[in-house]
Amino acid sequence: QVQLEESGGGLVQPGGSLKLSCAASGFTLPHYAIGWFRQVPGKEREAVSCISGSEGKTHYADSVKGRFTISRDNAKNTVDLQMNDLQLEDTAVYSCAAHTSMISGAFALLQMCVMAEDPDYWGQGTQVTVSA
Repeated sequence: QVQLEESGGGLVQPGGSLKLSCAASGFTLPHYAIGWFRQVPGKEREAVSCISGSEGKTHYADSVKGRFTISRDNAKNTVDLQMNDLQLEDTAVYSCAAHTSMISGAFALLQMCVMAEDPDYWGQGTQVTVSA
């Protein structure tokens, strides 16, 4: 049973920074990708950034390129999302998600973050609020 536990989030002023962490456990398939998604009521869910577990390939939404950085620590089974220069429009509920694959972690990333297939597993979500 895959479990994803998020930490971080909170309230920050515009231009500030926050870091989200996702602790993952229980993967049984050999390949997977982990991503961060965000959603605002009334808007479509957005794939913010994803990283493949083995290859370390990354993907970013255009809206966060140059401001957000995703990284993984395979020894600790954690994926972090460092968010810098946060803007009002970054306010959302951020959720960690994972997708598994028999082919490769990069394919799992492609499916989840680019092709918008529903991830196999979700965390509980954490609120990020950017406000002056």
